[in-house]
Amino acid sequence: MELRTALSLEIGQLHHPVVTSYQLGCLVFKLYRAKVYRGEPLKGIKKDVPARADFKRLLSSLVQDGILHNSKAVPNSEVYAVLGRAAAGAEDIACCVDPFCYVSHLSAMAYHGFTDRLPKLLFLTTPPSTRWGILAVERMQKDLGSEGYALYREASLPLLRRLRLAKIHRKTVNSHSSVHCNPGAYVNVQERSLRVSTIGRTFLDMIREPDLCGGIYHVLEVYADHAGRYLRQIVDTVDRHGNKIEKVRVGYLLDERLGLPHPTIETWRALAQRGGSQKLYPKAPYSPNFSEKWCLSLNIEETDDTAAEE
Repeated sequence: MELRTALSLEIGQLHHPVVTSYQLGCLVFKLYRAKVYRGEPLKGIKKDVPARADFKRLLSSLVQDGILHNSKAVPNSEVYAVLGRAAAGAEDIACCVDPFCYVSHLSAMAYHGFTDRLPKLLFLTTPPSTRWGILAVERMQKDLGSEGYALYREASLPLLRRLRLAKIHRKTVNSHSSVHCNPGAYVNVQERSLRVSTIGRTFLDMIREPDLCGGIYHVLEVYADHAGRYLRQIVDTVDRHGNKIEKVRVGYLLDERLGLPHPTIETWRALAQRGGSQKLYPKAPYSPNFSEKWCLSLNIEETDDTAAEE
């Protein structure tokens, strides 16, 4: 079997909306190492490891044959669309290009059906640069094996690296770097490349970064409309992953504002600091309107129903 044929078949098995240079490099490397594909010897392969020139030659031939072409969705020379592959949304493409990111904030709210706003931006959460680099090395070692990873690097084949995602399908990407970005924060959507923040994490993010979620007033609306249905998920996530002030803020919303009792919420009351200047919305000035129970300045205008859409 021709190497190019085997590579084309492997690309088809990926079921990704796009492929990156690193993904293609892995496929070529593994075919060279195996020297057979589906029981058939691969013609012309004598080396154990492809040179970078071998990879470039194969890639060029796939592009010339129209099997791959530079993706119009992502203006990056290391991202390729696949012939015959159905067009995918910006969310799926982002999660394919950045294997450690997930859809979050207002975009996750829209996915879960918590908002009827159509975000003009695609909100993503991704690890900080240092952590991203560590995860990339771990992923490459897993994909290639420890020995294979060393040989792959020696051959100067394309590495897994963070690619700049400024726009996808002309949709501006808002990539939020967070130390809270971890596998427990999101779910993988079946039969898609998409990863999206869990329901509990989405509600926690609304309190952490309300300005990325349609604004504080929209967050209050969403809590009022949906928190009762998802009370257990919200409480479990905030209890495990929220800090003290986040628990106080969520506790106030669920308990005092919405009247949604839960035994765990009662334990958060011990975190309220009397005599402090804790505020419901951290970016607004302190207000004398105060929750005695939660020791929290309610620094929002109850009559203000305007919130800038993202």
